[in-house]
Amino acid sequence: MKRFLFLFFGITTLWFRPSHAQTTPVRDRAGTTFSNPLPVQFGDPYILYTRGTYYLYGTGGADKGFAAYSSKDLVNWKPEGQVYFHNNKNGWSDPKASWDGAYWAPEVYEVKGKFYLFYSAQWKVNPSREVENFRIGVAVADKPTGPFIDLANQPVFDPGYPIIDANVFFESNGKAYLYYSRCCYKHLVESEVADLARKKGWFKEVEESWVYGVELKPDFSGVIGEPVLLLRPPVRLSDKQAEWESRSVTAREVNRRWTEGSVTFKKDNMYYIMYSANHFGGRYYAIGYATSTSPLGPFKKSDDNPVLQKNTDQGGTVTGTGHNSIAYSPDRKEMFCVYHARTAKTGDERVVCIDRMQVKNGKITVFGPTTTPQKYPSGVPVAVHTK
Repeated sequence: MKRFLFLFFGITTLWFRPSHAQTTPVRDRAGTTFSNPLPVQFGDPYILYTRGTYYLYGTGGADKGFAAYSSKDLVNWKPEGQVYFHNNKNGWSDPKASWDGAYWAPEVYEVKGKFYLFYSAQWKVNPSREVENFRIGVAVADKPTGPFIDLANQPVFDPGYPIIDANVFFESNGKAYLYYSRCCYKHLVESEVADLARKKGWFKEVEESWVYGVELKPDFSGVIGEPVLLLRPPVRLSDKQAEWESRSVTAREVNRRWTEGSVTFKKDNMYYIMYSANHFGGRYYAIGYATSTSPLGPFKKSDDNPVLQKNTDQGGTVTGTGHNSIAYSPDRKEMFCVYHARTAKTGDERVVCIDRMQVKNGKITVFGPTTTPQKYPSGVPVAVHTK
């Protein structure tokens, strides 16, 4: 645990270093291609598209809150400054808690002309003084650039354990579902992987994070019913998912197995939930997915997992690929996986990447990670990205 906290604090210091404004396009001379990473230093990236403009939100680049960037083409980004401040009139978080209040993983949704920002942070109600006291909040604004004001002076709900990585799925029948990750903190789980770690002398115990889903009230003031467990790390070593989802433990990075950073969408009457496993600060952070015929499962993990992972074994320079969201090209003909990663050049700094993805016959394919030139997203006007 001490080793984990040391790594955690060191990496988090990098997270909250202010991002430098970078608007120089990453493109070739003809202006028809771009290359990853994009010129934004964010973790946990999320993209909203509204009224002809993309807005990018993420962890980092702000002082105890969240910043945003805007773009017309998904490639060239303009800083919009800080859009959420913890000390708004309804602020419920504790900026003095560990990790400067842990303002992480913002996602913004447009609903009936308003913009709602879901995020996680340290809750100031903490009588037992837990180190990880994360909860999920929601703030509202009239514009995608804020300022966002919390709907209430408390989190959306309190499940009794720390939670992060909010994602909301809106069903065609008007219902909304909140997905989140229960943190590893004090969540010791027995498994054959934990047994192996003890036998090998790597760790005495293994903690896990699990993904849950629950229906949201229409006004986002709370939840309806009890959360449903949707995804967790494999219990048995013989499980097809065990090898890739346990690499942080088997590589002796940390004594934790994560299931986090989920994003849910629906296509052709099938529900897909993409998720990240392994240590977000390590090399093995990777993305998998599961499918279901219902928004609250049961979900079945794909045999093709992981669908995005480091490429250094193939001579590439990318590691730590994870916590993705989904975006579409301006003409909606192309689908993109938006994720953070690290490269040999960027070092420990998390940077944003986008790669094309395909969903066909119940299967997700992500064509990445890439650092070589690729075409601009389809539907981008020529005048936007040429000199």
